This record gives sequence, C-alpha cells and structure tokens, in this order.
Amino acid sequence: MNLFKTIGIHQRLLIAAVVLISASTFTLGYFGLGMINRFVALRFEQRIDYMAANLAINAELGILIGEKELLKGLAISLLNEKDIAAVEIENSVGKILVKEAGNLSAPFETVEKPVVLSETENLNPGLNPGGKFSGERQEIGLVRIQYTREGINDLLQAMKLRFVVAAMVLAGIFCAIFFFISRSLVSPVISLAGVAKKVSNGDISVRAISGSIPETRKLAHAFNEMLDSIEDGRKALISAHEKMARQEALAEVGKFSMMIAHEVKNPLAIMKSSLEMLKEDFAIPDDNLFVNYAEEEVVRLNDLIESFLIFSRPDKPNFALTDLNALVEQVVAGFEIQYASDKRKLITSIPSEPCFAEADSDRFSRALSNVIRNALEAGPDMGKVFISVKISETDWRVCVRDQGPGIDPDTADRIFEPFYTMKAKGTGLGLVFADQVVKAHAGKISAGNSEDGGASFCITIPVAAKTEPET
Repeated sequence: MNLFKTIGIHQRLLIAAVVLISASTFTLGYFGLGMINRFVALRFEQRIDYMAANLAINAELGILIGEKELLKGLAISLLNEKDIAAVEIENSVGKILVKEAGNLSAPFETVEKPVVLSETENLNPGLNPGGKFSGERQEIGLVRIQYTREGINDLLQAMKLRFVVAAMVLAGIFCAIFFFISRSLVSPVISLAGVAKKVSNGDISVRAISGSIPETRKLAHAFNEMLDSIEDGRKALISAHEKMARQEALAEVGKFSMMIAHEVKNPLAIMKSSLEMLKEDFAIPDDNLFVNYAEEEVVRLNDLIESFLIFSRPDKPNFALTDLNALVEQVVAGFEIQYASDKRKLITSIPSEPCFAEADSDRFSRALSNVIRNALEAGPDMGKVFISVKISETDWRVCVRDQGPGIDPDTADRIFEPFYTMKAKGTGLGLVFADQVVKAHAGKISAGNSEDGGASFCITIPVAAKTEPET
C-alpha cells in the first residue's frame, strides 16, 4: 500500500493502460483464436471427408471388376495428400483389396465411407455375391482413410505464436502512444507542482506554464491568477506596513516637536535676545566671529524646530485660485536675492502667460523652496540650477535640475522618507514636507537623474478649468 502511494499519476495511468490494453487484446485474441481453431478444424475434417467420399466414388469401378492395380493407384495418389497416413479399400464382404500406408507418425484418426453402386438396380448380382442392400442403396465395398492432425496442429500453433507476437507489438504501440498522451496530460500538473514547491519556498515570481490542453491551460491560468493575487496582497501588506511605520514615525515626530516647543524654543528665544543685548552692552562689533557663529547656530536650531512643528502639525491647506507661473517667479526672485553674492545661478524657463490652479500659495511656495534649496546646496559652487515649467491641457509641471552628483540608485526609494538626508546639517524633512504638500494638491512629485547629470525633481499638479481668477 505504501509503495502504491508513491506511484505518480503518470505511472498509474500507464499501468492502467498496460493492464487494460493487454487484457482487452488477449481476451479478444482468446475468443478469436477459439473461433479460428474451430473453423480450421471443421474445414480440415470436411476436407478429409471429401477425400474419402471422392475415393469411394472412384473405387466403385475397381471393386466391381476386381482391378487391384486401379485401386492401388487411387490409394497411392491419395497418400500424396498431406496429413493422409494410410488408405484401405475393402469389398462388400470385408476383404481388403488394397492397403497402402505412408511414413507419418501416430496418433491417427480414421474416417470410413461406403462404396455404393451408382445404379440403384443390380442387373447382374453375380458380379458382387453377398452384396449389401439398404433399401435402394447397394454397398459394394468400403474405403478407410487414416489421417493425422499434426499438420493442422502445427498450423494452429504457428497462428497462436503469430497472434501473440502481433498482440504484444500492438500492445507495445498502444502503450507507447498512451505514454506520450499521458505525459502531455501529466506534465502540466507536474510543472504546476514544481511551481507550487517554489512558491512554498518563498519565490512568488514564478509562474505556471499553460500547456497545450484547455483544462491544463485553465488550471495554470487560475494558479497564476492566484499567485498574482498573493503578490498584490503581499505588496499591499508591505505598503501598509510602510505606511504604519511612517505614521508611527510621524507620531514620534509630533511628540518630539511638542516637547521641543515647550522645552527648547523658549530658551532659544532667550538666548537670541541675550546675544543681542550682549552685543549692545559690550559694543561687540557685527563681524565678531564667535558671536556670529553663536547667532547662526541659534537660528539654525530655531529653523529646525520650526520644521518639526510644521511637518508634525500641518495646517489644513487654504486653497485659492493661484497663478502658478507667477508663484514660481516669486520664489525664484527670493532665492536670487538670497544668493546675490553667490556664484551659483538659477536658469529659468517659465511661460509668460498665467496658469491658474487651486493651490495654497504659502504652503506650495515653501514646498517648492525646499526643492530649489536642495538643488542649490547639491550643486558645485559655480553650478547652475535649471527651473523649467511646462503646461498641458490638464496639468502644470515644474522641474528643478541641478549639476550635483545625482541620486544614488541604491537610496532613490528613500529620499521621501522622514529624517533621511545626505547633508551633514539637514533635517531630512524638506522633501518629505514637499511631498506632503504636493499630495494635498492632488499632485505628484518625482525624483530621478537627468541625462546631463545631476538630480531632477518634477512636481505635477492639475490645473483649474478656468484661466482667470475671480474678481
């Protein structure tokens, strides 16, 4: 029983086919050979009976006239036939007139036929004294033929052997045909089992081969759909975990921001005021390195706290119909003033015609400023930042490209994660805030590397149906 459980579908089908084909072939052959044997034996016996009847007719004249040579010739002629072992001819009183035998081996069987006068009336009874009468039949003698079945038995054995060989060949051919048919049926199932094993080992990327049979194609299609569903579910689960992790991080940021607001922001304001009073009381010049350094660090800490507060407790956007092109020009003008003494340049390509969209101008300006500031800080001292705006029927798109080292492909998927930064003094919240604002405007922000080198950030938001603000 345990051995039977280890036999696969293909082997079971093949074994069943061999048994059924062999049983059917040999059963039909058994009955067929039986019918052939009976038919051949009957025809053989009819042949012997016919020869005996023919000999009785031909021996009539020889018995009537007592011509033994004639009878002997008939007997010898009959001995030339295959399977005839001996021939005897008697007259009506049982006297053997001729007895001829061949060299065939026993056992023998015997058939007898009476010699009957062809005329029903005997005109000269003296020619056959003691003749037998039976009604109108007058028997004047008897012929006896001994024959052997050796030849017919050899023929039947040869037929049986040929049948067995033919049956085995046909069974082999049928089994071979069924083998290939069975393999074509089972191969997709075996392949499906292999795919299932790989899936159980964690490889969800594999897919089942359809096969050439409709049923196996349906099975493979259903299995592949199941794998696609599992993979989609896994991706959704991973995304859900990432969102949960992000929410937990944001929650921690909120808690930390509240603590910073109460514990650090007020002392920083006191420190800044104290530095200003010290400079006045002690007449410290404005170019004092240490005082300026302290003031810069206080401002940087204050900006960091502001970033935490803005990110952790974003206000509800105040949407209004806004000219996005004018907004970009305004943001660029602010950076040009800020970097007026710097060798870095902003190269812009902004359409002159207005493009209106529902936007929170303050929050969107801050988000765009974060992107441009990152580009300015990523590029070299003599570098340029290219800002281009394109407008379609449905979208407004602004791209910011720098001349820096670009985005590392290994960390490209993390640049919009909270607190991830490649800058020594960065907070890792600028791009996250920009992503948050763009999504609030039903838009999308993407990052990549440009063909000319450097990183490229593109913001796309839908435009409004009307082209002018309400008055």
